[in-house]
Amino acid sequence: MIQYVIRRLLSSIPVLLGILLVTFALARLIPGDPCTAILGEKATPEICAIFIHEHGLDRPIAVQFGYYMADVLRGNFGDSIRFTRPVMLILVERLPMTIELSTSALILAVIVGIPLGIISAMRHNSTVDVATMVGANIGISMPVFWLGLMLAYVFALLLRDTPFWLPPSGRVTAGLSAVPFYQVYGWSVAHTGPVYQILEFFSNFYIFNSIITGNWRVLGDALKHLILPSVALSTIPGAIIARMTRSSLLEVLGREYIRAARAKGVPYRKVVLNHALRNALLPVVTIIGLQLGGLLGGAVLTETIFGLSGVGRALFEAITARDYPIIQAFTLVVAVGYVFVNLIVDLSYTYLDPRVRLE
Repeated sequence: MIQYVIRRLLSSIPVLLGILLVTFALARLIPGDPCTAILGEKATPEICAIFIHEHGLDRPIAVQFGYYMADVLRGNFGDSIRFTRPVMLILVERLPMTIELSTSALILAVIVGIPLGIISAMRHNSTVDVATMVGANIGISMPVFWLGLMLAYVFALLLRDTPFWLPPSGRVTAGLSAVPFYQVYGWSVAHTGPVYQILEFFSNFYIFNSIITGNWRVLGDALKHLILPSVALSTIPGAIIARMTRSSLLEVLGREYIRAARAKGVPYRKVVLNHALRNALLPVVTIIGLQLGGLLGGAVLTETIFGLSGVGRALFEAITARDYPIIQAFTLVVAVGYVFVNLIVDLSYTYLDPRVRLE
């Protein structure tokens, strides 16, 4: 198992390097330049020449890539051209929001999608099956930006004077603050270096930070703000998971050992839950892993609609401003997320099906 994990991690290095190289090149091939995008009307040729020289953008792309790779190997993603701040600090601030949103959306999609798929397979060709699949098709076809706006309109505007009101934007209510846990516990940490970045990264998970500090007011408020974006983001993955669960379970239910168990008088519910479901979950787990990777990189619209400062929104703004260091760093983080999720999926196969051996 350990050897397999090491081999997978080593084999992912060329993939990540290729992604970084392609992203580095494509970002510079996009029409426009950072000076014009950031300074606008103030971007005279003289000012842009100085701007480009100061940021090393007048060097050949191969030379720029070599310097950038040397910095990445040292754990330095450079400084943002737009904000003139270290990209690592921006990642520390933005990434926890996206992870919280993506994780909550995936949990909601799994909680809803798998049971609906099971019920649909157990009642194949019934009214329940048809209604579930129609709902799944609608969920897949529904644009996230439209659904997000409709949810905000209904729950934040139409239901504003009812107990069902939900906040349409932001991470917490204005005026509330989540004090970092290391400050609550009186840890003395210098505001520089990797230790501070790690502690700040985990403290920016508002749910985690609120739980370990006992700040239940912030916890409840953060969860309340997370409901609408999570529902909007989970609709498509939930529909895909429901359809895959139904399809996979129907295939397993048609096998001989299932028919043998039914012939022996084993109750149908027990056959499905104890015998068929575990074997049917292998492709479902694969889909769940792919959906989580997609959520990490595809939350741009959701974060923009609900005013959330996450990786997706920051990446969109960076592309608009031609902020190359942020584009490269955030793309690399999303790629690492894909690699990690796929590794977890592969390892889970051995638990779901003992016949699967990782070689």
